[in-house]
Amino acid sequence: MTLEYALKENGIDPKKDVNINTSIDFASMGGAFIAGEGDFVTLFEPNALELEKEGYGYVVASIGELGGIVPYTSYSARISYIKENKKLIADFTKAIQKGIDYVHSHTDEEVAKAIINQFPDTSLEDIATVVKRYRKIEAWPKTTEFSEDSFSHLQDIMLDYKAIDEKVSYDKLMYHE
Repeated sequence: MTLEYALKENGIDPKKDVNINTSIDFASMGGAFIAGEGDFVTLFEPNALELEKEGYGYVVASIGELGGIVPYTSYSARISYIKENKKLIADFTKAIQKGIDYVHSHTDEEVAKAIINQFPDTSLEDIATVVKRYRKIEAWPKTTEFSEDSFSHLQDIMLDYKAIDEKVSYDKLMYHE
């Protein structure tokens, strides 16, 4: 959806000007591209860097950057759970914020060292390169807040893609105490 939004924002009609193949499982997209499927592929890092280093292609743009602020990573809980587990929810939110603060207050190499265990097949140098790329496009938020503007933008993308029929009120989705 965000790819189509980014294409439209740059004057490309995703229905007429290009053929977007959505039949390939996301985990298989890199391999399909290497095998000759398509001229472009969307990948998360460090897969994109790996493909680039192996000479199969080049990172030409970031869909995350072109798509604008899209809050696609979130955690959800029933209101009853939140009310019954206030300390756990608060502690979890503080932990996420602590991670965000760490990313913003440490070097690319320090962040890479902190997360390297999550990427056992990737070198520290490559993880630092990925962190640098993400930092350059301001991929990491400053806060755990899920803003109304970003939620509205996400829904605009979803409406345009016809994934939803109408917007949901921010206040109906967000729990405010």
